[in-house]
Amino acid sequence: MTRQQLAGRITRIALSSVLPSALLVLFVLALALSPVQTQAATTPPPFNGIAHIAIRVHSLDASRDFYKKLGFDEAFALSRNGAVYQSFIKINDHQFIEIYPATEKNPDLGFLHLCFEGTDLQAVYDDYIARGVTPNFKIRKAGAGNLLFTLKGPMQANGPQNIEYTQYMPGSRHYSDRGQHLGADRVGTKLVAVTLAMQDPAAARSFYIDRLQFTPDAHHPMILNLPGTSGEQVVIVPVASLGSKSSILLSSPDIRRTGELLKAKGIDFTDGNTLTVTDPDGNLIHIVPERRSSAHEKMR
Repeated sequence: MTRQQLAGRITRIALSSVLPSALLVLFVLALALSPVQTQAATTPPPFNGIAHIAIRVHSLDASRDFYKKLGFDEAFALSRNGAVYQSFIKINDHQFIEIYPATEKNPDLGFLHLCFEGTDLQAVYDDYIARGVTPNFKIRKAGAGNLLFTLKGPMQANGPQNIEYTQYMPGSRHYSDRGQHLGADRVGTKLVAVTLAMQDPAAARSFYIDRLQFTPDAHHPMILNLPGTSGEQVVIVPVASLGSKSSILLSSPDIRRTGELLKAKGIDFTDGNTLTVTDPDGNLIHIVPERRSSAHEKMR
């Protein structure tokens, strides 16, 4: 199935249940009638793709056990005073799900942030400065040993989006784990799209396109392609459709086997063009065949 068809599937899942068809038509018409934006003279530095999403959960142990049943290993964890405060669940050598436990100080569950991997993080940072986009701080080394900077994004359910950018560095925890913790029974082997619930979807879309140089899908204007050739995407939806929960799209090289693995582990899932499972905190994981791996397909 083509990328256009895959985008169609994602659009239906993320949007059709929450946006009346008339509203979507009006949105597309407004988009078509809006003035054409002049592109910057230079092409933005490419991203390698989505590096990770981060979620906060009610029980670290319950979440670890759940993702282990999906075939995903914990690559490593960070601790403070003997207590784990961050667990790194590995999808592949470049992509992770970061899990944080809820605390008295930080009790809100669900989506925390999205991180993109830069091929050359300094080039991404310099390009943003040149475009008038101001990161929260200069590039620095994060706790796991990689380069990092962050950016304040559009308003989500609980405040402005925290957008992270990283570059994996030799000697870091991620880099040193390459080739390890890659179980044969993973229900998906690539994170291809992340849904972002926004208070003002149109403004968020404009931010990602005009400020961050993402490009819209040709057939679904709320699906945006990352700079570069990764083929990975973000999907913009209203907060009412998702709240503070996370929703991600994984691709599987063998979707039939994925279904069999889920059944064997006793994990409930919705079957159809897309397999969907829900983690212990209500976060959504959609799985599609590798050959159909784009946000477009999820909407079919």
